[in-house]
Amino acid sequence: MEPGAGDGAPHYNENNGYRRPGAMSPASATDAAREADRIRPVLKRLWEQKKWDPATVRAALLDLGYEEERTGSNGKPHGGTLMVRAMNSRFTDGREVTPEGALVGLRVHTDACVTAFVQKSNYEVTTNGPYPETGCFEPPSGH
Repeated sequence: MEPGAGDGAPHYNENNGYRRPGAMSPASATDAAREADRIRPVLKRLWEQKKWDPATVRAALLDLGYEEERTGSNGKPHGGTLMVRAMNSRFTDGREVTPEGALVGLRVHTDACVTAFVQKSNYEVTTNGPYPETGCFEPPSGH
């Protein structure tokens, strides 16, 4: 069994490497924590107001001065650092369901993100390094 292999499945670490965020430098972690502290009260207010749709969340965070991330035709980042989108869908009762709410990703530095969500039951704001394939957002599980 490999060290840190979760449930002990063969090649666990190798197969799940895409689900581990990159490391943040201490300075980037400090900057990400500062941005998380700016975002947290906004999401708390929206959650208390029962407003968690992506458009409302995006507008509130743009009011903080962030710019929405844009990509060029080649898919490469082309300015802006904020991404707000619908919650990930999940398979429930035999069908795909997308819960109400919004996911937030803010690229603070190339090695640092603020990742958050707000939904009916709760909200959360965390910091992390980027994921290899999906940037600030944690990738869905592979199986």
